[in-house]
Amino acid sequence: MSIMQDLDKYADVIVRVGLNLQAGQRLIIRGDLQTVALVRAVARSAYQSGARLVDVIWGDEQLMLVRAQEAPRNSFDEVPTWLPQAMLGYLEAGDALLSIHAATPTLLAGQDPEVISTMMRANARASKPVSELVQRNASAWTVIAFPTPGWAAQVCPDLPPDQQMEQLWQAIATACRLDAPDPVVAWQRHVQELDARSAYMNERRYQALVYRGPGTDLTVGLADGHLWAGGGSVSERGQAFVPNLPTDEIFSLPHAQRVEGVLRSSRPLNYGGNLIDDFTLRFAQGRVTDLSASVGEETLRRLVATDEGSARLGEVALVPVSSPVARTGLLFANTLFDENAASHLAFGNGYRFCIEGGSDLTDEAFAAAGGNLSIVHVDFMLGSAELDIDGLNADGSTEPVMRAGEWAFAV
Repeated sequence: MSIMQDLDKYADVIVRVGLNLQAGQRLIIRGDLQTVALVRAVARSAYQSGARLVDVIWGDEQLMLVRAQEAPRNSFDEVPTWLPQAMLGYLEAGDALLSIHAATPTLLAGQDPEVISTMMRANARASKPVSELVQRNASAWTVIAFPTPGWAAQVCPDLPPDQQMEQLWQAIATACRLDAPDPVVAWQRHVQELDARSAYMNERRYQALVYRGPGTDLTVGLADGHLWAGGGSVSERGQAFVPNLPTDEIFSLPHAQRVEGVLRSSRPLNYGGNLIDDFTLRFAQGRVTDLSASVGEETLRRLVATDEGSARLGEVALVPVSSPVARTGLLFANTLFDENAASHLAFGNGYRFCIEGGSDLTDEAFAAAGGNLSIVHVDFMLGSAELDIDGLNADGSTEPVMRAGEWAFAV
């Protein structure tokens, strides 16, 4: 496969599977200037599927670096007010949203952590109304990725630049099942399997999940009335869609007050252009009480101090180590991909649709049910071939859910 030859195939999977774009629907795309070729291919596929309008909000990641280096030191809480308002208008109208990730993982390495933290916090606060609509599935949305030179150099540092891009694209194409005879059909079958695994977990109604592995001895309580989801979602308008491409996870809502123990990360976390690696977190009564990291510890500390909920968990997700992303053998330094190579958790805001009747709950009722409230939602990985996960029943007995990083139950 080559990037340009397979753009149309990728675009069709994005439009027909990820967004499941409907005739007459509008599409808004958020893309970096480095993703022009893919944006054009998606627009073509969208119009062929009956889209009324395809609009694009362009970004340039290099401007973040320029700002971090040159802007006045007291200006980093400034945000463009028009952007969240524009996004809000699209989503409230029921338009589909496509976000394209094309970030250089180490873009802001070496910059002042306080500057990065301030920018990320300001953007998160300004985007909160948009994030709330997305996280409750008000409209169909999908997040995908596209190779860029900066990202490829991080993933494939030992190859010449031209081969770095091709290698990364091959990995993306494999993870997104573009090598299947009919990628759309392959995705439909895969989503069905994830739905079946979610249904199994919903039948079991575990009180908690217990994680054990090197550096990890952790119990994650599950909210009463929690619901497992995976692969496909349905918007409030009844439109089926797949939020992430690729996706190999099933996920649910942890109880924000019922997390105890210690965990060790299994993959680096890229947060705001900074890598956080080899970190340990200790929890008591649901909250991070201590942490350390070999790389990016100050960034991690600032992340969990963002607000009251950022030191608690908002998502628990299970992923087998035999997933297509894991089989590439690559470390992507990109959460969209790395979270689909390993089981993971997330700091911050919980998904309302992962609890019975969650979309109708007030913030107070959601929190009372165990949901977490925060302006951030940041996934991090702890899964590996050495990790076992058990489901804890109400009577104190346990059942295997994953063994050595693989599913311990059949569907």
